[in-house]
Amino acid sequence: MTIKLILNRKGRDVWSVAPTDSVYAAIERMAEKGVGALVVKEQDALVGIISERDYARKVILKGKASRETRVSEVMTASVITAPESTSIDDAMSLMTDRRIRHLPIIEDGAVTGMISMGDLVKFKLKDQENLIEHLENYITR
Repeated sequence: MTIKLILNRKGRDVWSVAPTDSVYAAIERMAEKGVGALVVKEQDALVGIISERDYARKVILKGKASRETRVSEVMTASVITAPESTSIDDAMSLMTDRRIRHLPIIEDGAVTGMISMGDLVKFKLKDQENLIEHLENYITR
């Protein structure tokens, strides 16, 4: 089972902001879309990622003003990504080891989706429920 399966089920919407946008605009967009992170794109190229964690640690705790601070000042520029062919277990390991909660998915140089640790956990739980149901049906036949 690969990340592609999760993206096909949950959808491939990827919300983004520009590095020149204000952090306030980024947080507003996250709230509007109900997500915890956005990719940062410049002319369709992935240049970073900004998350609620970045906001809390690099804006709020530093006493910066979110309307005046640019996304480029607080985003994570060295983005960890994965291809759609990555297994679910490998994605979970990568995210756990690197201590990230959001993983942009890249195919042929383009962002084709974004998964969160919550997406992976939800998928694994559903997969286990299906296995248990299958085994119960097998046993009771």
